[in-house]
Amino acid sequence: MTGQPNILILMVDQLTGTLFPDGPEPWLHAPNLRALAARSVRFANAYTASPLCAPARASFMSGQLPRRTRVYDNAAEFASDIPTFAHHLRRAGYQTSLSGKMHFVGPDQLHGLEERLTTDIYPADFGWTPDWRKPGTRIDWWYHNLGSVTGAGVAEITNQYEYDDEVAHHAVQKLYDLSRGHDPRPWCLTVSLTHPHDPFVARRRYWDLYEGSPHLEPPAAIPYADQDPHSQRLMDACDWRAFDITDDHVRRARRGYFANISYVDEKIGEILAVLEATRQQAAILFLSDHGEMLGRRGLWFKMSFREGAARVPLMIAAPGLTPRRIDTPVSTIDVTPTLCALAGVSMEEVMPWTDGESLVPLATGTPRDTPVAMEYAAEGSVAPMVALRRGRWKYTHCPADPDQLYDLEADPEEAVNLAQNPAHAETLARFGAMADARWDLPAYDAEVRQSQARRWVVYPALRQGGYYPWDHQPLRLASERYMRNHMDLNVLEEEKRWPRGE
Repeated sequence: MTGQPNILILMVDQLTGTLFPDGPEPWLHAPNLRALAARSVRFANAYTASPLCAPARASFMSGQLPRRTRVYDNAAEFASDIPTFAHHLRRAGYQTSLSGKMHFVGPDQLHGLEERLTTDIYPADFGWTPDWRKPGTRIDWWYHNLGSVTGAGVAEITNQYEYDDEVAHHAVQKLYDLSRGHDPRPWCLTVSLTHPHDPFVARRRYWDLYEGSPHLEPPAAIPYADQDPHSQRLMDACDWRAFDITDDHVRRARRGYFANISYVDEKIGEILAVLEATRQQAAILFLSDHGEMLGRRGLWFKMSFREGAARVPLMIAAPGLTPRRIDTPVSTIDVTPTLCALAGVSMEEVMPWTDGESLVPLATGTPRDTPVAMEYAAEGSVAPMVALRRGRWKYTHCPADPDQLYDLEADPEEAVNLAQNPAHAETLARFGAMADARWDLPAYDAEVRQSQARRWVVYPALRQGGYYPWDHQPLRLASERYMRNHMDLNVLEEEKRWPRGE
């Protein structure tokens, strides 16, 4: 590969990095991801910028934390003037396209992308706005509940399968089209699947792969009364009292989740097979937006800085990067500067307002000690929550809650909060000072509340009378597909065939 490399981004939803300490765990049926890991730089301690879809994805695309993007939750608008990796690459001559989910909220459904091949799976409007003015109130019609756990099982088609089958199909078709060489530009194709996100429902052939697996057994749960305040709020938000969760429910939910990892693996295998068959080369990046608790500590889904929810897989296979494992903590906000570095694209103009930094120096042997920052200000919270991971330590701070400090090397399950341990007072003070220097939390809180209040006015107003949805509508020009009378049949058949002459 010479010049600007093609770039293929493979993104999944809610895949916990705790299952990817060095590529997929050996017991997972994920041969394609395992093969990709073998030729990738593998970041064993990669973290989301925010453990929720829309904030995490806006941060991944921009290299900015949620407070800077103002995408605080799943219904906050992603402003059009924030540069994404798609803008940077497109300005440098790339063709940029997306097949699948990115959870853009607002009228801009492209954010630098030249083309979206599918619609999104989630709404683009302000309907999922939390309301900190009403702490403890569940918004029943869109909040998570534990029905995803009690309803786990087998189905051959679901809303999510219908979506991801389409996403993979369009990605494959796009790769075939790119191979024909009609567009001389380098390309960046992002393929974003919604699995293994709950509900934990899987096709029988993936479900059967995990028959009798010891990894289905329920993790140790923590009683509600012994949970930290934020975890209690998350359990309340998930309406835990309305569900009698049995060990069998947990086993089935975990089985459905693992099964859908295998489904994702198969789809990624199909995409990579087409890339190889068409003899195209590309730098390949694989990641998730955030993780999944999967019953650890008695918690499900995401929305916290616990390892299951906040850690994500991150692997990069690119020219000049020697495959290896890196344990240094990194963030998904580092992806945009990394992509630009791989493509030889300068971000100098906006680096003062960019939180991430390129992973290329770290991947090529330069040490790094930058703390990994995370932010959360969405459902289940009552004030902004922030976290810092540096070295062996993880620190969580929220004005509404007691601090948390964990030694992840000695305590990977985060069982012992050291924040009140006098032996670790110096470490706590050091992290507290770093957090105070980085965040003005009263101002952050005011910004979130203002945004929520505005949206609680705008959304119901826009749903009255004529409604003009922002959801992306993919354009399909039937008059220009396959064989039509504006083209020569002989030319068409020759141009659509690749490789030719074999």
